[in-house]
Amino acid sequence: MKFAAIAGAMILGLGLAASPAVAQKPEKPRITLGVGGKALLYYLPLTIAEHKGFFKEQGLEVEIQDFAGGARSLQALVGGSVDMVTGAYEHTIRMQARSQDIRAVLELGRFPAISVMVKKGVKWDSPADFKGMTIGVTAPGSSTNMLAQFAMAQVGLAPNAAAFVGIGSSASALAAVQKGEIQALSHLEPVTSFLERSGEVRVVIDTRTEAGTRALFGGSNPAAVLYSRGEFIKDNPNTVQAATNALYKALQWLKTASPEDVANNVPPNYLLGDRELYILAAKNSLASYSQTGLVPKEGMESTLAMLQKFEASLKDVKLDLDTTFVDTFAKKAAAQVK
Repeated sequence: MKFAAIAGAMILGLGLAASPAVAQKPEKPRITLGVGGKALLYYLPLTIAEHKGFFKEQGLEVEIQDFAGGARSLQALVGGSVDMVTGAYEHTIRMQARSQDIRAVLELGRFPAISVMVKKGVKWDSPADFKGMTIGVTAPGSSTNMLAQFAMAQVGLAPNAAAFVGIGSSASALAAVQKGEIQALSHLEPVTSFLERSGEVRVVIDTRTEAGTRALFGGSNPAAVLYSRGEFIKDNPNTVQAATNALYKALQWLKTASPEDVANNVPPNYLLGDRELYILAAKNSLASYSQTGLVPKEGMESTLAMLQKFEASLKDVKLDLDTTFVDTFAKKAAAQVK
């Protein structure tokens, strides 16, 4: 008996690989989950899981704290004010490289669905033209910021060759464009479709499709994931499994949902006053959600290569990418969530 207990502890310590028990009650039935721009379609699986009661089905009461961008929700996790985060996969790599054990447990988006846009009348022929511009992003350090910096790095521009300013999500982002505060922006749906339709911007880099993602990165590039601190995952496997199950069920719902179904299952304020345009944005986003919940190794490598393009601290880092994603929770969800 003593040997079995020790062996179980060793399994958890070596990669957190132990499978959570089936149908066991969450150790922490009330959790706080951080997100950076909940109304964005990037995080639609979270809204669906909440709206359709999938968290409650799993015995979880989830308080969602919505921050201005993904970097802020990461800070909240590190600071201990939230238990888990739905945020960009690349944050797990950056934190593991800094010896901070942050791990993803479920992929929500299989490509970024981020668009880089320039305002009408602004000259742009290549990423070299970003030099000297003020570029709006959800928040400095967030995935929207990093994607734009990667595009700049491809043509030899340093990360500080442009000024990046946080403009938040949805309504605040639209307001920043209309006020003339920025010349370009790197953002997400529904902001992209709203601005495209109005004619205020033109999209110059587009990762809403697999083809566009591969054109920029040369491979796949995972987007939003569910992640937490390694210690929390080890200490609360049933809680993590419950959260994973709820979001995995949302992904399965999205596989057969129509854009109209999406619009019917989000809060009215997400529509930004134009239901038909939101439906278009949803149509442009549905292909981007994860089909399996698993981050592929190719995607891990592509993301690390992206970060190494513009983050000096990562250029020579030796990192075991398997430490950034614990696949047992997603596999368990696939086996038990119907």
